[in-house]
This record gives sequence, C-alpha cells and structure tokens, in this order.
Amino acid sequence: MSRIGWIRLAVLAALVALLETLVRTGIIPYKTMLPPSEMLTALVRLLAAGTATRDIVQTLTCVGAALVSSVVAGFGLGVAIHRFPRVRRALEPFFATYYAVPFFIFYPVLIAIFDLSLLPIILMGFAFAVIAMCIATINGLDRVPRVLGKVARMHRMREFETALRMKLPAAAPHLFTGLKLCVAYSFIGVIASEFILAPSGLGHAIAYAYNDFDNRTMYALMLFVMIVVVTLNMLLHGWEQRLLKRWHGR
Repeated sequence: MSRIGWIRLAVLAALVALLETLVRTGIIPYKTMLPPSEMLTALVRLLAAGTATRDIVQTLTCVGAALVSSVVAGFGLGVAIHRFPRVRRALEPFFATYYAVPFFIFYPVLIAIFDLSLLPIILMGFAFAVIAMCIATINGLDRVPRVLGKVARMHRMREFETALRMKLPAAAPHLFTGLKLCVAYSFIGVIASEFILAPSGLGHAIAYAYNDFDNRTMYALMLFVMIVVVTLNMLLHGWEQRLLKRWHGR
C-alpha cells in the first residue's frame, strides 16, 4: 500500500474511533446511533443468520445490472455525442440540469408499466448513473491531445488501434471517474427505489427496520452498503493506478 493509502486508512480509523467515543460517552445519544463496533457485531450476526441474504442478493443484482448497462450505454453515448459537436451543444443544457430532475416521481409510472418486478428498480439505477458516465466520457475525450492523432496518422494506425492505444489511455482518468460515479449512483438509485414501494431488497429492509425501531438491523445493513461501495471504489482505484502505470510505462 502506498503512503497516501496508509494516510487514508489512518484518517478513516480516526473518524471511526471518534464516532465510537462520541456514542460511548453519550455526546451522541445511544438511541440515535449505535457505536461502530456494535454495528459491525450486528452485521456479522445478521449475515451469519442469513435473514438478509435474499435482500442482499436482490439489491446487488439490481445494482450490477444498472451499473453495467449505464457504463456501456453512457460510454457509447458519450463517444457518439463527442463526434457531433452540434448535437453536443444542443444537449449541454440538458446535461447541466439532469440531476435537478426528481427521478423518483416516475417510479409509480414504471411500476404501472412493468409491474412490481426488478426492472423499474434497475431502470431507476440506470437513469441515475448513465449520464455521469456519458459526461465523464465526453470530458475525457476532450482532453485527448491532438498531437496523438497526428502521431497515429504518421504511423498509419487504424482508427480502432488509435482509439485503443492512444485515446483510451489519455482519457482513462476521466473514464475511471465516471465508472466510480456510476457505482455510487447505481447504489443510490436502486436502494432509494427500494425505499419507496419495493416489497424486498436492502432499501426495503432498512426502511422496515427504521419504522420498527430496530436500530441494530438498520445500522447493520447501512454499514454493509457502505463497506461494499467503499471496497468497490478502492478496487477500481487500484485497477486505475495499475493501468495508468502500464500505459505510461512507469
């Protein structure tokens, strides 16, 4: 692990220790929040009992479907829009206001169309994440130096080879940023949708535990979601660093 990685880990540990102290000393009321150690204990017991397995599998399945579809569609849409400047100029106001739209008002409409299936939940996660990947792709392609195109033409490289060996490494930091945003937005869209009307899933389980004053289950499931998201982003960050070192010959 790099020095920056150790610093991040130390900051995270300090924040967890601070929260533990605030709850144990009563500064944060025990009825409001559990100490992190008790959250972890409750999570281990919940996973061992298997009572949340079905909800976890459903949510992760929906997030995976929303993530993959949003990354593929967002990347393809970003590449297409980047090639047509007039289309891009027409869509820029839409991109600027996209996340101001309250997407969840459409959830009942999706249920009326697709019934109480997983598809409306996946579509909500997709809608949240796809534009983030699209914008990241456009920004990444904007920052590809023009000299790379001249170098490719000098070496008579084909368009696919130019994109793979020249443009993709140059745009990679922005593409990985879009990918990491898609992870977060997919989780937000899916779990928030499950909060509303879904009969199962982690969002439904968290909402049910909240309404039942079951803080242990609620915080245990919230901790599980945070661990999964942070782990995925750490893995993506590590993958990004390895690819960048390989592409830049470091």
